[in-house]
Amino acid sequence: MSVFLIKGGQLLLSLSILVVLHELGHFIPAKIFKTRVEKFYLFFDVKFSLFKKKIGDTVYGIGWLPLGGYVKIAGMIDESMDTEQMAQEPQPWEFRSKPAWQRLIIMLGGVTVNFILAVFLFMVMLMVWGTNYTGKDDVKYGYGVTKTLENYGFQQGDKIISVNGKPVEELTININKILMFRKVDNVKVEHVNGTIEDIKLPEDIGTQLFEAGDLPGLEARSPFQIDSVIADFPAAKAGLKANDKIVAINGAPVNYFSDFIYGLKNNIKDHAVIEVERNNEKLELSITPTEDNKIGVLTTKTDLDYIKFNPRSYTLSESISGGASQAYWEIKDYLAQFKYIFTKKGASQIGGFAAIGQMFPPVWNWQAFWYLTAFLSIMLGVLNLLPIPALDGGHVAFLLYEMVSGRKPGDKFMEYAQMVGFFILIALVLFANGNDIYKAIFG
Repeated sequence: MSVFLIKGGQLLLSLSILVVLHELGHFIPAKIFKTRVEKFYLFFDVKFSLFKKKIGDTVYGIGWLPLGGYVKIAGMIDESMDTEQMAQEPQPWEFRSKPAWQRLIIMLGGVTVNFILAVFLFMVMLMVWGTNYTGKDDVKYGYGVTKTLENYGFQQGDKIISVNGKPVEELTININKILMFRKVDNVKVEHVNGTIEDIKLPEDIGTQLFEAGDLPGLEARSPFQIDSVIADFPAAKAGLKANDKIVAINGAPVNYFSDFIYGLKNNIKDHAVIEVERNNEKLELSITPTEDNKIGVLTTKTDLDYIKFNPRSYTLSESISGGASQAYWEIKDYLAQFKYIFTKKGASQIGGFAAIGQMFPPVWNWQAFWYLTAFLSIMLGVLNLLPIPALDGGHVAFLLYEMVSGRKPGDKFMEYAQMVGFFILIALVLFANGNDIYKAIFG
């Protein structure tokens, strides 16, 4: 089976689970408050449905357009824009006839389910698979560091002892994620010469790394060699071959893959002399990299033991508290990403369905599948809370206004707000998926 189908299958299954459960979050409280639900759909049924069946007052169905799903609640101005229904006298079973607090619970039901699902999945994953951790000495050759981190005292080959006073063995997430999304006051490291140093970092270290393009900031060092050379790229034109070992760039030694990346980014202006070992001989090749400092080689690690991951198991009680804690931090970290998204560089990296699909592994892996489903559930919950008309958060904002002011926004206002919100969402979807297409064509 092709990688495309495996990734696509995982994405489709994950989104289907999330959409159905999210919409159930609206459906169940609507039923509890005796509000009529006219439709419950997985995917959108533009013009026609793949399947539909009416049970009671509700039509259950599957649409053909896999961009989400919806519940159509009677007496509510939503994406269906059913103005004909809204022009009639309110009925007791309609959404608009219910007290504001009931309507608020109905609107918050979807995102509530998203967050509960994430906690539950993280709990189960900890119980079934546990986690892995990497101790100080499990990074065999230490870490390669970027120029930005070098400016604060990090050195090539550093080993991490603790972060904010917490031993590295207790960290269950990647050190780079901590640097990007969390407040880091200090990192204690052991330099190659054996000295120990406490390195103080500024509050905006994540922003500095992001703007400099120094991601990841820390990468476990690994010996490497060239696996293959891409045709028509600078490396092929200069004469690099498979199995060549790069040993220097413009005179700067290259022992590890991180040295190679560092050299391409920092030791080259317009031109590079790359020294390689081939059949026990040393050759110097002249290369002019591309504008984004690439030369067109694929590499392979020559020591697969460069990093070690140690398993950590969890009891039932540890899984419950650990799952809740992980969900909290995943939500917090996801919110922290918005400071990068709302920049010119960040906006160019926003991705659509293709980018999400690429997150899934090329082979079916249930552990990765459930983690990504939990993460996407958090993403769906957070995005739906944005105060944009047409999203749950937009409805919630208007309901809170009504509850505080005692005045309900007029139907015409809600119709226009829904239209504006819909066009905003369409624009965002087109932009995100347009980025995917651009990257696929131009790299």
